[in-house]
Amino acid sequence: MSITKFMGLEIDGVVKFAQHKFLNPDKGQKMSKRDEILKLYEESHAVMMEQLREVDKQRKIYPLWTIREIIAHLAGWDDAVIGFVNALLKGETPPIPAPRGPDVYNEETVTTREGLSYDHIVREYINTRARLISLVGQMSEEMVTQKSVLPWGGEGSLEDIFRIFGPHEIEHAMDVKKIIEETK
Repeated sequence: MSITKFMGLEIDGVVKFAQHKFLNPDKGQKMSKRDEILKLYEESHAVMMEQLREVDKQRKIYPLWTIREIIAHLAGWDDAVIGFVNALLKGETPPIPAPRGPDVYNEETVTTREGLSYDHIVREYINTRARLISLVGQMSEEMVTQKSVLPWGGEGSLEDIFRIFGPHEIEHAMDVKKIIEETK
């Protein structure tokens, strides 16, 4: 997959595509919501992995974050969603790993990975995403839309979570891509 294309679209339109796909699904769509989520989770991950091949690991992407912190952040949220999906699969109430909100959770999940090497964090990101995809693949279509407690509190479904995290990962990938292009 090239870094300028995502599902055949120019990469700059990917965020709009992901938002459109989940906010305005096609009436004649043959793919289940679960399979659509799986496909987009896999493809958004592939887009970020492509950026990792080119980005300077020390370059700041945001004022306080390098690519290392972005990947730690994404792996942390994959961990939270894994807890959510695991609980649903077991018929339990999901944990709330971010009770003080997403910003505090972001800080905590990045901080807990501070002593880890870049390569370790990337492996963790790869492994947590593979585990998440595997678990989502075990869910029934009904479970994907089943309302439960979200990782940050409140009520929602895996579909609701993906409406946030699918485009969010792509936004991070686009920010990284912009930095890469600026250094060429």
